[in-house]
Amino acid sequence: MKNLISVAHFLTRRAIVVLAIMIAGLGTTAHAQQGKRLPSGQQELKMSFAPLVKQTSEAVVNVYAERQVQQRSPFAGDPFFERFFGRQMPNRSERQSSLGSGVVIDESGIVITNNHVIEGADDIKVAFSNGREYSSRILLKDESVDIAILQIQDDRRNSPGFKALSFGDSDALEVGDIVLAIGNPFGVGQTVTSGIVSALARNQVGVSDFGFFIQTDAAINPGNSGGALIDMNGNLIGINTAIFSRSGGSNGIGFAIPANMVRAVTTAAIGGDDTFVRPFIGATFETVTSDIAEALGLNRAIGALVSSLIPGGPAQAAGLREGDVVFAFNGQPIQHPDALGYRLATAGIGSVVELGVHSRGRNRGVRIRLAEPPRQLAPQTQVISGRVPFAGAEVAELNAYLADQLRLPVNRKGVVILDIERGSRAQRYGFKKGDVITSLFNRPVTSMVELERALNRATSLWRIEIIRDGRRIRQILR
Repeated sequence: MKNLISVAHFLTRRAIVVLAIMIAGLGTTAHAQQGKRLPSGQQELKMSFAPLVKQTSEAVVNVYAERQVQQRSPFAGDPFFERFFGRQMPNRSERQSSLGSGVVIDESGIVITNNHVIEGADDIKVAFSNGREYSSRILLKDESVDIAILQIQDDRRNSPGFKALSFGDSDALEVGDIVLAIGNPFGVGQTVTSGIVSALARNQVGVSDFGFFIQTDAAINPGNSGGALIDMNGNLIGINTAIFSRSGGSNGIGFAIPANMVRAVTTAAIGGDDTFVRPFIGATFETVTSDIAEALGLNRAIGALVSSLIPGGPAQAAGLREGDVVFAFNGQPIQHPDALGYRLATAGIGSVVELGVHSRGRNRGVRIRLAEPPRQLAPQTQVISGRVPFAGAEVAELNAYLADQLRLPVNRKGVVILDIERGSRAQRYGFKKGDVITSLFNRPVTSMVELERALNRATSLWRIEIIRDGRRIRQILR
């Protein structure tokens, strides 16, 4: 009996050892091809990120932006004061500053940051952790992606090159990968936090038109905007951009723009472009809802539904049809229309891509050459002036080209707001970039001519209809 118990104990211990070896083997096999594995013991758990921080932190900078802001007089619009000062009431100006972070990605001093950090700035300075500070100029900025590219102005002769980070492949990221976030939260000085990749391809974050973010639980706070998200190889795999917070501090939900998107914008800036031009595909895409998926015979509500096509555009020429669902791009899954927009933008103009398409009950492949937007279709713009609600808004008549660039339905009619002057009437009334003016005084507005005719109407009561983010908004303004 005692021998049987000894044998049983021996077998149990051996089973445990074998099981441990199998688990270790599975972990090693699963990640061997990607060079990833779990810590093998206490010694590895005590390992430090310090060498990685020393290797990368010199390339992360602070970005200080200052702007001159005109403060509107509180007496503007008051008939009594306008009798003495006229309609041009005296205004006062003040300097406003913002603080963010940036990343040097070229030894010549090219710096990436967020557009919202430097938006409207008159003076932008870049400061390094060792105390060096430089002026900089804007090479390119894109509000829809929330990226700005700066060039450091270094007047010193024979100045050594700046420490720079290399781009990593953000498409190779997996949920669970370890990352470091480096920036200047709350202006306290350069700070490093660690975490993991919590999710990929996040959209509807609400910080820009861009909808394809890396989500991380590495602590990101105000001031981290424009800072680096790096992988364990010391490569830049994202630009920290936003947090989800109810208190203003980090709740472990941060968002970063993937490095592949940042690389595409940076390449355009280095090539001399002052704007980032997305490929023209000539189609509008919508989200696949559960009802649409059921109607089309899809197992899951994922993909980008083709809702409209520009006649003769690249998408129609390649054979895409309204009602088709794009579910893959060069083998990468497409979860939603924002993911497709990201893939198109990072592929670049001139690329030939293959889309996986569900069309009329079957799956097929569609090859499309991504074209440059037809410049001849670029509309004329106009800044509205006068004592009207839209004063200070830059507008243009909506056409297929503009709708494609703004990701609006290509068959939508109206006049779209492209930009709004800071402190203008249009801003005070709450109008936003991307608003489409469709009606004034209960009459449709489909052209600039119709808009100008309506604005010339002398009235103190304005009945306005706009479309914002797909919602129709009617309001009466005085």
